[in-house]
Amino acid sequence: MVIRGRAPLRVSFGGGGTDVEPFCVEQGGAIIGSTINKYAYCSISPREDDQIIVHSLDFDMTVKYNTQENFVYDGKLDLVKAALAVMGIREGCEVYLQCDAPPGSGLGTSSTVMVALLTAMARWKGVVMDSYQLADLAYQVEREDLKIDGGYQDQYSSAFGGFNFIEFHGRNNVVVNPLRIKKDIIHELQYNLLLCYTGNVHVSANIIKDQVKNYEKKDAFEAMCEVKALSYAMKDELLKGNLNSFGKLLDYGWQSKKRMSSRITSPQIDELYEEALKAGALGGKLLGAGGGGYLLLYCPYNLRHKVAARMEQIGGQMTDWNFELRGAQSWTTDPGRWDYGQVKVELRNGIYEFPV
Repeated sequence: MVIRGRAPLRVSFGGGGTDVEPFCVEQGGAIIGSTINKYAYCSISPREDDQIIVHSLDFDMTVKYNTQENFVYDGKLDLVKAALAVMGIREGCEVYLQCDAPPGSGLGTSSTVMVALLTAMARWKGVVMDSYQLADLAYQVEREDLKIDGGYQDQYSSAFGGFNFIEFHGRNNVVVNPLRIKKDIIHELQYNLLLCYTGNVHVSANIIKDQVKNYEKKDAFEAMCEVKALSYAMKDELLKGNLNSFGKLLDYGWQSKKRMSSRITSPQIDELYEEALKAGALGGKLLGAGGGGYLLLYCPYNLRHKVAARMEQIGGQMTDWNFELRGAQSWTTDPGRWDYGQVKVELRNGIYEFPV
């Protein structure tokens, strides 16, 4: 038997950074965003011995532990060690991890990996958690146990899935408001949005530390308040289907967010963004904490091809994607029931026959 967990990555439209303490505790934070059809995966195969073997397929790394030893956080797949510890797993197993985007891409990869790990481990151990409990536990392990700087949005976005407006007031005081958006609006929004990989990754914790350090500076604080207010405006425009207005609000939010820290953008990102606007984009933003990763751009439908072509001309990489309306999921499977070999199919008397 193999237990699998899958959690979706996310794109944030507005409010990024307001989910980080102390701002969210003292002022209240607000995020609007959605999950997309790119995922973090975890597979767990129980073993008969006392060995825990963890494989990171993305980094081609394997780490081995003994179930009796204390886990030491040394930078080698610490997310897995912390998840094993909090779930109380002291049984032999092999764990396989894989993610559809690299760390530092701005899609919430590390937190999504944690959600995928926990949902698979909970399935294995028979632990029932709702989406709030899953997200809160993922936050605890990543932010408190491992001391990784960051906010709340990634864990909650991945656990719940879909379009959400999330309000933050600190630990155990997060409210997820699922948005009931008409399907036609979702389809049109997806068609008008482009996802462009800038070719750079970032260390979000370093940028967040700088943002927190700037919290008491007047301009940075006012920028955070503007970003929060714009997330409410984005929610209203999206629910009403005013997509061009929504696209322009992306630009307003990006201009405000850049004032929160000098490390959020770079000359290369600024060039890509300015060229996108010249080609016809109404607005956009860098996803995640900043510094690199994916650039999200809103374009009128008749100009999206021009914007995409210009991005590729100057080094951007366009990415196929779509919205994902489901959150974290888990299931069990028996690999032995699947035949992964080649199957020869013969056509006899107009009927396809599969050899037994």
